[in-house]
Amino acid sequence: MHTPVLTLSYDTTYEDAALFFIEKNIKGCPILNEAGDIVGMLSDKDLYKVLYPYYHSFYESPEMYTDFEKREDKIDEIRNNPIERFMIRDIVSVSPEDKIMKVGGVMLARGIHRMPVVEDGKLVGIVTRGDIYKTIIKNHLKKK
Repeated sequence: MHTPVLTLSYDTTYEDAALFFIEKNIKGCPILNEAGDIVGMLSDKDLYKVLYPYYHSFYESPEMYTDFEKREDKIDEIRNNPIERFMIRDIVSVSPEDKIMKVGGVMLARGIHRMPVVEDGKLVGIVTRGDIYKTIIKNHLKKK
């Protein structure tokens, strides 16, 4: 588990979130409201997907998406949008007492790469797939 947890506010702009991820060398983080409650998760993948059409949009209007010069304008269109428009709202969290194999299994089954660790309703850490893998190797597969 990583502590302290790097977080963003739900009203952070797309541009500021993208720059934050690059500056801090992270791929995602929890999103908090004014009260400090977790209201979402955001990843670099979520930010990336916003730049490209969903299948439904593409099939309805392919001409809008095959003009790559116009697609470059998409970045300017979304630059100042708040990340609450792009964040994942279905938050899956774990507690510090949860077993590592359970956490890893939930991550794999749900396609999650990072999960907030919550205790008594408050964010206390974050765990990633990499953390799970390293811990399993270190604690269970080391040479005896």
